[in-house]
Amino acid sequence: MNRKKEMAIGFVVGIIANTIGSLLYMLLFSRFSLAETYKIAQEQGYLGSILALGALLNLLAFFGFLKIKRDYRARGVLIATLLTALIILFYKIFGN
Repeated sequence: MNRKKEMAIGFVVGIIANTIGSLLYMLLFSRFSLAETYKIAQEQGYLGSILALGALLNLLAFFGFLKIKRDYRARGVLIATLLTALIILFYKIFGN
């Protein structure tokens, strides 16, 4: 496979891992439903923190790809993590 395709696969894996991590955090550590937790987090300015905690699953994907010698996929996961960091920065600056 070519490099761009490998990086795209890694990027998609990174976005999916971040989404699953954020949802798992909200399901495991909230007393409310997902919709209510999202609404409360948005109102109180914690949405960026939830995204950051969800990005912890990207560590597994990143080091997993490195272990199986898929360096370009690991690079895609890293790009997805950097995109998440930019989104968190946006929330922190322009949020509530």
